Amino acid sequence: MNKAYRELDDISILHVNTVDSRGGAARVASSLHEACRLRTKCSFLAVGYKKGAVPDTIRIPNNDCRLPYGKGTSARFPGNLPGRYFKRFCEALRRPLRFIKDRTGVENFDYPASRGLLKLPPSAPDILHCHNLHGGYFDLEALPYLSGKVPTIITLHDAWLLGGHCAHSFECERWKDGCGKCPHLDTYPGVKRDATAYNWRRKRDIYARSRLYIAAPCEWLMRKVEQSILEPAIVGRKIIPNGVDLDLFSTGDKNAARKAIRVPAGTQVLLFVSDSIKNTPWRDYAMIEKVMARLSGERPDKPLIMLCVGAEKDEKVRLSGNAEIRLLKSRREPCELALCYQAADLFLFPSMADTFPLAVIEAMACGVPVVATAVGGIPEQVEEGHTGFLVPPGDAARMAGRALELLDDEDMRQRFGRASALTAQERFDLKAQVAGYLSWYREILADSPGAAGAGGIARGGER
Repeated sequence: MNKAYRELDDISILHVNTVDSRGGAARVASSLHEACRLRTKCSFLAVGYKKGAVPDTIRIPNNDCRLPYGKGTSARFPGNLPGRYFKRFCEALRRPLRFIKDRTGVENFDYPASRGLLKLPPSAPDILHCHNLHGGYFDLEALPYLSGKVPTIITLHDAWLLGGHCAHSFECERWKDGCGKCPHLDTYPGVKRDATAYNWRRKRDIYARSRLYIAAPCEWLMRKVEQSILEPAIVGRKIIPNGVDLDLFSTGDKNAARKAIRVPAGTQVLLFVSDSIKNTPWRDYAMIEKVMARLSGERPDKPLIMLCVGAEKDEKVRLSGNAEIRLLKSRREPCELALCYQAADLFLFPSMADTFPLAVIEAMACGVPVVATAVGGIPEQVEEGHTGFLVPPGDAARMAGRALELLDDEDMRQRFGRASALTAQERFDLKAQVAGYLSWYREILADSPGAAGAGGIARGGER
């Protein structure tokens, strides 16, 4: 497909993601979509599951095609079989292939609306910009067709496209040469049986028939892409770091922020932010409890509160001495979340697997030093000994030691905080991220199908 160069405001874009709210990928996709609505001819966001109220968001009409049971039914099947089993039985009758694949570990791509994505907006888009394609809504088999119709960008938020089922492979490197004998079948998106070698080959064959532009927020993930089955499909690539709204996430009055979220004066505050703090496979909440136990033991007379934002319900956990863990539900308004960052002395991020988390950037933008585990792209966010410290995953003793250093040294804490805020301004501004993508859209349309050139990485807004 060859298009003449056109002005930026004449471009139409269709963004695609699993959901329109909650989670880093959803926030990145929604932020880009809303920016494009203001800067381009038109922008739409197509999602498998519509949860929020982002304008011009379209639910992808896959229609699960389940047999009706009647509203609020507690239907019984012969033999007094509970309604949930009757539901599974009906689903198996209606979609037997989907049922069989689910039970045999084959990744399910049975989502027929995927081939009709380009028809969802009022007019066909010039650019198709995909984000997470897992989550039960997208047919990966549609990629060759879609990428043959319009330039198709995929922004990777994890490594699901590279292997046989998991979003992050931890220490396993079987994704490089075929998967199989998977050590992490239950890792999201989990599978019931080990069909990972088949899934890997299936994805490889799909990519061989596709032409894709690949974006990643960090070098760590792009290096994985270069060693993966996705590499032969790439006609252009770019590293564009995630960014946050620096008008919202910024340094503020710490005392006012603490008053707003009801933290007693004279208390030091640590913060941890994540979706589903206790249930996500990517975060190590148990490590937070171990760190706090160590800190309370080391400083029994000093008031210390650990705020954990992203829990299922509000809850307080009293520790020995004057230490306390406060579990808080996710803050629905970004301004509420910003207050939590501004109230904190220190941000802890015990991740077991990650790509380029927005929470780390938000903390830095608010001038909060970070102590995080050195996994994924986090070492590209936190500069050791300058904006924070990095520790091995699972090492609660090391994290507690680093946290204690910063809590006991106000000069170091303030120095790291200033450096964090400056780094966020220079590298992690949402405006720079948006500008990087808009510029790339223009390049792709001006020189499609090989805008960024197969081979070299075009780095946009990295530093």
